[in-house]
Amino acid sequence: MPGASWAVIENGEINQIGSAGVVESGGSAAVTPDTLFQAASISKPVAVLAMLRLVDRGVLDLDEDVNRKLMSWQVPPTGSWQPLVTLRQLASHSAGLTVHGFPGYRADAAVPTTVQILDGVRPTNTFGVRVDLVPGTQFRYAGGGTIVMQQLLEDVTGRPFRELVRELVLEPFGMSDSDYAQPLPPELHARAAAAHDELGCPLDGKWHVYPELAAAGLWTTPTDLAKLAIGVQRTYAGTADALLSPELAREMLRSQIAASQRIGGLGHLGLGFFLDDSGQRFGHSGGNAGFRCHLLAYRDAGQGAVVMTNGDNGVWVVTRAFAAIASAYGWEGYPQDVELPDLPTDDVLAELVGAYRLDGRMAFTVERRGSGLEVTFDGQPPLRFMARSATRFAVGTGTELKVREGGLVFHQDGAELACTRE
Repeated sequence: MPGASWAVIENGEINQIGSAGVVESGGSAAVTPDTLFQAASISKPVAVLAMLRLVDRGVLDLDEDVNRKLMSWQVPPTGSWQPLVTLRQLASHSAGLTVHGFPGYRADAAVPTTVQILDGVRPTNTFGVRVDLVPGTQFRYAGGGTIVMQQLLEDVTGRPFRELVRELVLEPFGMSDSDYAQPLPPELHARAAAAHDELGCPLDGKWHVYPELAAAGLWTTPTDLAKLAIGVQRTYAGTADALLSPELAREMLRSQIAASQRIGGLGHLGLGFFLDDSGQRFGHSGGNAGFRCHLLAYRDAGQGAVVMTNGDNGVWVVTRAFAAIASAYGWEGYPQDVELPDLPTDDVLAELVGAYRLDGRMAFTVERRGSGLEVTFDGQPPLRFMARSATRFAVGTGTELKVREGGLVFHQDGAELACTRE
């Protein structure tokens, strides 16, 4: 993990900020509290807050079919059935839409428009956004639904999403170091942390570009995200500077549907934010290529924190940091169990190095790379298999190597093939 930055909230104010490490592996430039990180999916609740401000003004309706106001694109029929999708469902990931997340684009790649992303046509690198579950029936995380919301906001206001959210959320909360700028303007490159893969190597071009602004496009700092959390706390409390009406603020932090667990025991979805069982904690995680981060705050207690990292292994840093902050600041009810990576030992890794044949046919070699393996199949460039546990290594194609009785077994597409040493 090359670097990290954090901010801690206590008594409704930013109590502590800090940073560690470097902005790019192999370099000497240190991460500072002003270093910019990609917020990844923490972009989503910011976008939802902008949407809720338009609901408050009567421009949008939480429970109206979004196709009634979408002009540039429409949620398409599924066969002969035209599903009805609402903003409430989009904001709570219960609309039954496809496309979980987005891999981003290399800095030199062609970037699609929002409509091209929704349709899944070139140069888009994801499938089109479609309904394949009955809307409102269950939780399924769908960044694709957030892009539908982004297009709707632009259609009803006639304004670019970046400009609209700056006016509705970023400026009112004093988030002066935050911007949905994709690609990042050259004048800000010197302030930005480079993204790193699981081996701690910088990505080509330093980071990916995310035209999926509402879902993944925010550049920011932990301090600015702490301002967001404080703003939400104050909005829920109904202070004079609240951005939403009391009714809508309570709806935002009310459980809409049960969800899969996030850091800090967040297992429900409100509107934009994940919530814990009691409704006291709210937050959101983020994971773009080479960045991992998390925001969590207490609705009423005036506490919270944000931790941002510039590496794919950052989840381990984030998890341990939140446990340490919760302990130091006496966060009530915060789960203290910390899941640590179960990595293979040096002896196991050394034993696996060598030459093999797959199912008695294809030759391949195994070399150690950090806590993982570099595997070269005959006629193919090397593949990096990362350790997912002490006995399991995986590559992004869905292929795995598992340790069994001191040897290796190959798993791919439901098939299991023996690996014999040469």
